[in-house]
Amino acid sequence: MTHTETATVITPEALLEHWQGHRRLTRKTIEAFPEDKLFTHSIGGMRPFAAMITEFLDMAVPGLTGVVTGKWQRAEDMPHYAKKGLSATKQELLQQWDEATKEIDRLWQQIPPERFMQTDKAFGRWEGTIYFFILYWIDNEIHHRGQAYVYLRSLGIEPPAFWERS
Repeated sequence: MTHTETATVITPEALLEHWQGHRRLTRKTIEAFPEDKLFTHSIGGMRPFAAMITEFLDMAVPGLTGVVTGKWQRAEDMPHYAKKGLSATKQELLQQWDEATKEIDRLWQQIPPERFMQTDKAFGRWEGTIYFFILYWIDNEIHHRGQAYVYLRSLGIEPPAFWERS
């Protein structure tokens, strides 16, 4: 292979499906929590899972908006994002999750394939390639979902199978 050729390991469509598979599993994890424990239960000083979910929401749509537009605004600085902060109920949190899922699908369609390999400075702070940022958002969600699994087990609740992403 010459230096002008590129190797495609995964298509943008496959990467989106991978991410959305993790999001479907995270949604099942949210559903598994009793209402009160979702917002209050923690171990070892870690945040409750609802606070972690808000972090995911604050990264996904604002991040993809930055990918598409090149303008990286934090959720609280995006007037059209309607950031509501920490939801008051599990139903509200699930609604925000579902709205973000649709917006991710919408924004994804606007990303030109060459954009994934470009370097940018996310939120004016972190420099890297676009694919790196997307993989980070996925990894961050997996990491915190693992914490939520520990929370669920401590409550005597079997978490969803980690491989079940449908």
